[in-house]
Amino acid sequence: MTLKTLLREPLVHFLGIGLLLFGLYALVAPADSGGDSITISRAMVDDLKAQHQKLWGRPPTEAELKGLIDSRIADEILYREGLAMGLDRDDAVIKRRVRQKYELIAEEEDSAAPTEADLEAYLKANPDRFRAPPIVGFTQVMVPTDGTDSEVEARAAALKSALEGGADPAAAGKPTLLPGRVQPMALDLVAREFGERFAAALATAPQGAWAGPVVSAYGLHVVRIDSREPSGVPPLAAVRGEVQREWENERRLKARAARLADLRAGYDVVVEP
Repeated sequence: MTLKTLLREPLVHFLGIGLLLFGLYALVAPADSGGDSITISRAMVDDLKAQHQKLWGRPPTEAELKGLIDSRIADEILYREGLAMGLDRDDAVIKRRVRQKYELIAEEEDSAAPTEADLEAYLKANPDRFRAPPIVGFTQVMVPTDGTDSEVEARAAALKSALEGGADPAAAGKPTLLPGRVQPMALDLVAREFGERFAAALATAPQGAWAGPVVSAYGLHVVRIDSREPSGVPPLAAVRGEVQREWENERRLKARAARLADLRAGYDVVVEP
């Protein structure tokens, strides 16, 4: 039988089509997701025990451990079946999780601790990130606010005048549970306790003189700055933990960007219009 005659045979055509379909399936079919063999290693079992111990404060019973192992096996089976069906394709959540795990592994490859010189240099290059707020100690007297606005203004002016004349702050003004004399406190903590407007007024108030009335979250005050320490950059020993966290975070971001640039260089990226 000649080749020309052989090519006319229907059986040959059928075999050719079968081979073609087989080849196409090999190209588009999802990759093997692990076969039909599942191994729960000793390390996996120990990990399940440790998770149970951390969650419940005790090791699992035999029945609980069996349930944990069965659940892990079910997870693996359903995961593989999902992969076989291509359920992982074009899933934004799965892509994000894979990306996060890759970034975590990549970051751990370069996890050397910073030296003291590294931290000193970082603190010097970024002083504003670690600058301590001003510290103020002050005395405050509450202004009674009953009556009209003009009456309140007149009362505040009279109270301020009396204090300037030597009146006892503890006996003046409206009784309150707030401390009359506040020990030196960072200005950001003052803002947290009394409000932003109050802290802003204290930041510019003259030291040693009565000022006001000043609005706080509690009402109106006449205040006197008793002490003030200006803002400044603390020594490394005082903020070492914070500086190290910022240094490590910046290193991770830079390493991540550099690694991504290197990886992208190996891809032919096309953005269709």
